[in-house]
Amino acid sequence: MSEHTHFENLEHEWDSKLKVNEGIEQPAQVNPQALERLKAGRQKLMPLNYYVDGILGGDTVILSKTITLVESTLTTHQALAQEIIAACLPYSGKALRLGITGVPGAGKSTFIESLGMFLCAQGKRIAVLAIDPSSQRSKGSILGDKTRMEQLALQKNAYIRPSASAGTLGGVARKTRESIVLCEAAGFDTIFVETVGVGQSETAVHSMVDFFLLILISGAGDELQGIKRGVMEMADGIIVNKADGDNIDKANRSQAELQSALRLFPLPESGLEPQAMIASALTNFNIESVWQMIYNHVDTIRKNGFLDKKRNRQNVQVLYDSIDETLKTNFYENQLVKTQLPLIEQQISSHKISAYVGASDLMALYLKNRE
Repeated sequence: MSEHTHFENLEHEWDSKLKVNEGIEQPAQVNPQALERLKAGRQKLMPLNYYVDGILGGDTVILSKTITLVESTLTTHQALAQEIIAACLPYSGKALRLGITGVPGAGKSTFIESLGMFLCAQGKRIAVLAIDPSSQRSKGSILGDKTRMEQLALQKNAYIRPSASAGTLGGVARKTRESIVLCEAAGFDTIFVETVGVGQSETAVHSMVDFFLLILISGAGDELQGIKRGVMEMADGIIVNKADGDNIDKANRSQAELQSALRLFPLPESGLEPQAMIASALTNFNIESVWQMIYNHVDTIRKNGFLDKKRNRQNVQVLYDSIDETLKTNFYENQLVKTQLPLIEQQISSHKISAYVGASDLMALYLKNRE
């Protein structure tokens, strides 16, 4: 046998051994029939009284369905959601609304769980509305609050609802305000609104709560806590969290420094000087004292009439926020704007026109199309 023939035989043998059989046909990843049923179930809307009666009866499943309608961008969902909110509005307004913010890593979720567990043990009904950052691609929530508050999520008196910001704080502010109304109508007497603590979300949350709590940690340095400079003036109280173990001395020093700094700010309109305290959400240290500070503050402004004044002012702000959001949504949904916007973008990118001229041209097209 020649060497050439020998290599041909080996090559043929290798080819036969390396041949991959086709195998059986793989089943579909998702059952098509189940998917169709799921889509049909999502699209099915129930009568108005189904949602209203369920919410007033404290049904958290129906509450969740209603908040989903509130967060939906579909016109039919929005119309029904507004009817439900209008029906629930007379039953709202009695809860204590607590806003919580802080730098990432300060332990906001752990603190909420610790305080929430304490309040549940006191017979309170807790609702947690968490404004999460969201993926710019999927618009879905990045953080998973129910997985970060495992104990609280299991409490029958607690309800946790994360809301993805989807890059639009104004929209989240409106949806969160409406979710507060629904949660109060469902019988929750203490509402937590948690922000991601990364910028303008603090202002949005401050405009919808009775008490605004800032959570910081000691030893992080100003470069990591730079956010506190702009937020401290809004805070009704400050907590230095993670005051446990070897960190207690640092936490005490930070608390003293913060309290001194707070005295340099003008006295808030409420007439109450903000307090700085230390606490540990991990060990539940000082959690009861923190709640007493919050409760006393809200009780005082309720008695002196400032709480009503504050909420009335917040309701007026809702009007302006809603106008801004409605105009913006209407502008981008305009068919002529949709058509011309990519062309304007190209002209700006190629330096044919300025961004200001492009914006002016789009506004002119929009207003002309509205006539």
